[in-house]
Amino acid sequence: MLVTDPNLDDADGFYEALIEAHRDLDAAQSQALNARLVLLLANHVGRDAVLREALAAARANTLASSAAR
Repeated sequence: MLVTDPNLDDADGFYEALIEAHRDLDAAQSQALNARLVLLLANHVGRDAVLREALAAARANTLASSAAR
């Protein structure tokens, strides 16, 4: 089951680290970093059902955000 409630030890710290990881990267490098990060975290999770649930949730949220504009 996908955990969607806040579950980060230090959400603000992680956000800062994520932004820092993107600093000085061009758009293509930033997209590549995001893709690699997704694949690393997916490998860590490892459960196909959870990953598919996460994909569906992220897509639905993205479409809802786009429609709200």
